[in-house]
Amino acid sequence: MKILILGAGQVGGSLAENLANEANDITVVDTDGARLRELQDRLDIRTVHGPASYPTLLNDAGAEDADMVIAVTNSDETNMVACQVSKLLYKTPTTICRVRANAYLAKKELFYKKDDLVEPEKRIGFPIDVTISPEYLVTKHITRLIEYPGTLQVLEFSKGLVRLVAIRATKGGPLVGHELSYLRTHMPRIDTRVAAIFRKGRAIMPQGDTLIEDGDEIFFIAAADHIRSVMSELQPLVQPYRRIFICGGGNIGYRLASSLENRFQVKILDRNHDRCVMLSERLNKTIVLEGNAANKDILLEENIESTDVFCAVTNDDEANIMASLLAKRLGARKVLTLINNPDYVDLIQGGDIDVAISPQQTTIGSLLTHVRRGDVVNVHSLRRGAAEAIEAIAHGDHRSSKVVGKRLDEIHLPSGTTIGAIVRNNEVLIAHDHIRVQPDDHVILFLVDKSRIREVEKLFQVGLTFF
Repeated sequence: MKILILGAGQVGGSLAENLANEANDITVVDTDGARLRELQDRLDIRTVHGPASYPTLLNDAGAEDADMVIAVTNSDETNMVACQVSKLLYKTPTTICRVRANAYLAKKELFYKKDDLVEPEKRIGFPIDVTISPEYLVTKHITRLIEYPGTLQVLEFSKGLVRLVAIRATKGGPLVGHELSYLRTHMPRIDTRVAAIFRKGRAIMPQGDTLIEDGDEIFFIAAADHIRSVMSELQPLVQPYRRIFICGGGNIGYRLASSLENRFQVKILDRNHDRCVMLSERLNKTIVLEGNAANKDILLEENIESTDVFCAVTNDDEANIMASLLAKRLGARKVLTLINNPDYVDLIQGGDIDVAISPQQTTIGSLLTHVRRGDVVNVHSLRRGAAEAIEAIAHGDHRSSKVVGKRLDEIHLPSGTTIGAIVRNNEVLIAHDHIRVQPDDHVILFLVDKSRIREVEKLFQVGLTFF
């Protein structure tokens, strides 16, 4: 697939790395020549230096025969115009645009898709097939972590019917110290599947006799209403969160407070006076505070020791880290920290900082959904891009498909790949060997080794016939 990536920042660079490793034809466009040279030195990609929205530059970059344009520069306006130029002048089949400003996102009439049922001459606005909002995705990610205390990651498939949860097994959980098969004996009415176990950074493919150890990172799949029951087997019961303290009143902080304030006691802190005034006017139940989160006295005055979750979501990684470390030391129960620099994520997570959140990985998973071959409707990037979970729809019949009509134990999956669940007519079927895949089934797979993604995609591509 020939893909133009407009913008070589953290998201654009990470996306180029993901896609270049999968044998795509990638061209990256940016105004930062040094950044482009750095990417070209380590990736097999082409780069073009200049403004991403200029028609002549898009032509030089190969927009005329590109399959997809992904606009992820730091400017919403540049991204939107670039997609419009690509679609109108070069008939690019698919345009994907990162839009941050809620002022644009709130006006859905600004965008139209190629499959909208509107006559071409009556279409107005920007011809953008997919809009991606990093702030929305990160807010949704943090909200799920707060809704499920003790989790490291909570991912939704099939409109929330089934979820993949990452959780750290902790001494005191009934299953810790036992074999996986004990779970079925202990909870016969709860159906779940452990998709993968990571122990000291190394992947273990789970079997019935696999022993769960304290500190294991467990990825399990279950129907949405069974999640809490399975979690209670892997760590001592965690009391629900009530008090949330948000450091940073920017787009993410505001969105987060707005989504939580009707269910939790929320405080939000920002050092900018004008921003605090705006927050106080737009938020209904949230307590708005003005000040510096790295100030110990402010945190103590606001009873940080009784805070259940401290979320640091400013635009400054160092400020987020320092505020989080201080809050944890002063008694905050759980600390979630937004980290834009991917090199920091592995360094800090798991110590005093409970969960490091990478906007890049959250955004890339959403972008990859539209890049994957076959009918892939959901992609989530896991463990800083090393692993991946996908939701693919099975099409065809037993003659044209490698999966339809087959029992799960008859499907030749690539090494390190497991099928976790199937959603059929809004019913969740946890994967067991005897289940046969039917047409239009939504199949949820977990890949420990993301380099095998092409083999998985081929499984779900329909051919004329297979022998």
